[in-house]
Amino acid sequence: MDRPDLRMLALAGAAWAGAGLGRWVGWWTLLTLVAGLGAVWLARRRVAVATARTAVGALLVLAAAGTVTVLRLDQVDHSPVGVLAADGAVVRVVGTVRSDPRKVSARYGDLVVTRLELRQVTGRGSTYATAAPVVVIGDADWLDVPLGARVRATGRLGPADDDDLAAVLSARGPPEVVAAPDVWWRGAAAVRAAIRESVAHRPADQRALVPALVDGDDAGLAETLADDFRTTGLTHLLAVSGTNLTLVVGFLLVLARWAGLRGRSLLVVGALGIVGFVLLARTEPSVLRAAVMGSVALLALGADGRRRGARALGVAVVVLLLVQPGLAVQAGFALSVLATAGIVLLAPGWRDALARWLPRWAAEAIAVPSAAQLACTPVVAGLSGQVSLVAVVANLAAAPVVGPATVLGLVAGLVGLVLPAVGRLLGTLAGWCVAWIIAVATRGAALPTAALEWGTGVLALSVLTVVVVAIAVVGPFLLRRPVTGVGCCLLVVLAVCVRPPSPGWPPPGWVLVACDVGQGDALVLNAGPGAAVVVDSGPDPVAVDRCLDGLGVEEVPLVVLTHFHADHVDGLSGVFEDRQVGAVETTTLLDPPGGVGEVGSVAGEAGLTPSPAPYGATRRIGAVTLQALWPPPGAPTTGPGDGSTANEASVVLLAEVHGVRILLTGDVEPEGQAALAQALPGLTVDVLKVPHHGSRYQDEPWLLSLRARVALVSVGADNDYGHPAEAALAPLEAAGTRVLRTDQQGDLAVVVERGDLATATR
Repeated sequence: MDRPDLRMLALAGAAWAGAGLGRWVGWWTLLTLVAGLGAVWLARRRVAVATARTAVGALLVLAAAGTVTVLRLDQVDHSPVGVLAADGAVVRVVGTVRSDPRKVSARYGDLVVTRLELRQVTGRGSTYATAAPVVVIGDADWLDVPLGARVRATGRLGPADDDDLAAVLSARGPPEVVAAPDVWWRGAAAVRAAIRESVAHRPADQRALVPALVDGDDAGLAETLADDFRTTGLTHLLAVSGTNLTLVVGFLLVLARWAGLRGRSLLVVGALGIVGFVLLARTEPSVLRAAVMGSVALLALGADGRRRGARALGVAVVVLLLVQPGLAVQAGFALSVLATAGIVLLAPGWRDALARWLPRWAAEAIAVPSAAQLACTPVVAGLSGQVSLVAVVANLAAAPVVGPATVLGLVAGLVGLVLPAVGRLLGTLAGWCVAWIIAVATRGAALPTAALEWGTGVLALSVLTVVVVAIAVVGPFLLRRPVTGVGCCLLVVLAVCVRPPSPGWPPPGWVLVACDVGQGDALVLNAGPGAAVVVDSGPDPVAVDRCLDGLGVEEVPLVVLTHFHADHVDGLSGVFEDRQVGAVETTTLLDPPGGVGEVGSVAGEAGLTPSPAPYGATRRIGAVTLQALWPPPGAPTTGPGDGSTANEASVVLLAEVHGVRILLTGDVEPEGQAALAQALPGLTVDVLKVPHHGSRYQDEPWLLSLRARVALVSVGADNDYGHPAEAALAPLEAAGTRVLRTDQQGDLAVVVERGDLATATR
């Protein structure tokens, strides 16, 4: 077996260390002196010539990378763009659009974000020629600007957090297009549009995933599906990665060989394929990084791949860090390098061990994703706080269709330019392939312990790193025999499929649980053993299903959906998962249409028809007494179609469970709160679900008049809306109300303990 050449990897590690240190240490004269002393020490120790050369080279590379980093940071700080950004200057710029404008949701409305390569900037009375990348934050006028176009715009510059950027431009007004994109950009845009058109007739998830596989265009992908991909370790399929390039260029090389090309002609085809891929996926830093790593992977697939792949990886890392030292602190770069290193260094040994008792193709199919996932595990855990236990199995299950889906999607776009009908046929085949990937992601994420919660502290990550290294070393010895190899596989399956007990959960005497479902609401009222009334279902079916499983809920006699926004209804299918549901009730306002359709579809599959919650009627459902207080009779039943009035039409429920009075408020706005205060003077409760995730817009006197002992805030961590607002929570806390938040404490339970009110969290 060919042994990897680790010398270039040592130089890569030195470049990485130098680029990292260069961000915080400026005394490079001292570091250069240290490098010189290190070289002298090595010479005196009389180590082997090859080792001495490698060590001296590593010290020189470390110093070079550090110096480049210091110079790059100094260049940004003192460049005209950097100086103007530090002053917050209003400028007029001319530049080329380098990424597709993308709409993003922000706290105060939708914004459009794109990258611009500045060529000229005018500010503070002077005009400068420059070559500086900036991010533009603009309004809807920027949405239709084509990639590659040269534009003139006005806005205010501000500092950027990313080393890839010189500044952030907050644009004012529409851009002026002064030059159309070059022909190659227009061609790439046409292919991307043709890929989207080829799957336009497919279901929404397939429509979004096929372009994401081919060129990283994940616009329109549902957030819940993206979460499932993250949980199952399939996120790399949603972004441009070395895998994309390997598949696309590998397909071109197969065609070239079939056409009779050999030798240097294949190199030309491969190079053209890489250039075409970069144009198709856009020349952003992440795409260029993926192209380099994909090229390394292609090289590793050839003869003497392990040795050549290790060398190529080392060279690639050194060159990338010298050209763009900011990559040293970017998680995406670390994941790309580690995944490629796992494939190059670990996968061959694991494959050979498995090949002792498995067919070689099966051994390789298992070894490659396993090695890549293992190498990335500590970084993924540091970013997400989770270790995916199902990632290897999910990648293995998805692998057979990733290649066909990617190639079919690309061919569908190319053929669709000439023969749209044939393009749609090929797009249908690609859609069928990604349907399997979607099923793997959603089913895998729904497994009881698909992901293990892990700390992000130094100790936790250090322990995880030691475990990963141990698995990497011991893996080949365990996998070379059928008994131990199959035993390891069964152990992983058991860990994923069997939910470990949660000591103390659910807490005895629980009456209400606010499920931690991210940015959304899902509340559970205890209706008796194994039964519950569910109010809202959150944005994610997996999250609400997991919460209900943890509470031992097998029967849901009633689901109440306060309104039809996605963060309250998109998880409804999770409530129905392996449970008997008796009825679904909603608000009277049937808006937005997407949420209404989702609820109707899920309920209809179970033979149920949603109906409005009856205003004012008091009902008893098991241990739960329930009364709908809002919206009043005569409230609107139709809206503008965009959901802008849906919050105000939220169903407000007064519940009582074992003597505990609970007010569940949905997202009702201050106007509705004021109307409730007027209609129900003197209303007091024990527990308040704070309206609209703790938004700053509240009727504070009414909230305080309720005299709640406990207030629950159902909110997602690091959300873009500024929820919850300190202005909304501080008055409640000052009045003596205990405020609990799902983003900080997870699932929140209200319990009756020896006749008194208490709380518990998980």
